[in-house]
Amino acid sequence: MRSILFVLVCAAGSLTAQSVPDLSGVWIVRGSTSLPGDPPYRPEALKLWQQRKANLSKDDPAAYCLPNGVVRMTSLPYKIVQTPQLVVLLSEGNTHSFRRFFLDGRAHNLDLEPNSWTGDSIGKWEGEALVVDTIGFNDRTWLDDTGKPHSDELHVIERYRRPDPGRLEIQYTIEDPKFLTRPYTFTRTFVPANREIQERFCTEQNHLVGK
Repeated sequence: MRSILFVLVCAAGSLTAQSVPDLSGVWIVRGSTSLPGDPPYRPEALKLWQQRKANLSKDDPAAYCLPNGVVRMTSLPYKIVQTPQLVVLLSEGNTHSFRRFFLDGRAHNLDLEPNSWTGDSIGKWEGEALVVDTIGFNDRTWLDDTGKPHSDELHVIERYRRPDPGRLEIQYTIEDPKFLTRPYTFTRTFVPANREIQERFCTEQNHLVGK
């Protein structure tokens, strides 16, 4: 029994008192924050993306201190706070932004009005992976810094794993029947940031400045 537990600890990094992988810590994206490829866009979505690139991203929500949403990431750290029934994801780079993953068995809130920037996230453990299902988005966030769009029918499934003590992996599956011809899946790897997240604020000039 002790040898089996040792294998689990080595594979997942560490376990919580509930015998699930410990995702807590301060993490930073390894490599590019852009999507690793182009989503399988329908013509109308592709046209919108091309328009955003042509106008030099002047309508970037981040330039107006608005949330990045679920898929778009910054190159600054993120902090995961994990409890048995709730996981909180805090962003240093996206001002005033946080996400909550409810693990208490509740159903999705179908009455989000208006639809939200970060959606409604319900989580559950499947083996050593935390699976987070998120719906209820508006269509105003970008999928990455290049302006890749999505519709208000966006549905995101994330799988959080600790393949070893030094890595956190998140696999994203994006479904969007209005804008995509099929689901789009990719994986990001995060490594320890080796520092706490810092306070940042959005100035009147719409720039993020550290204190």
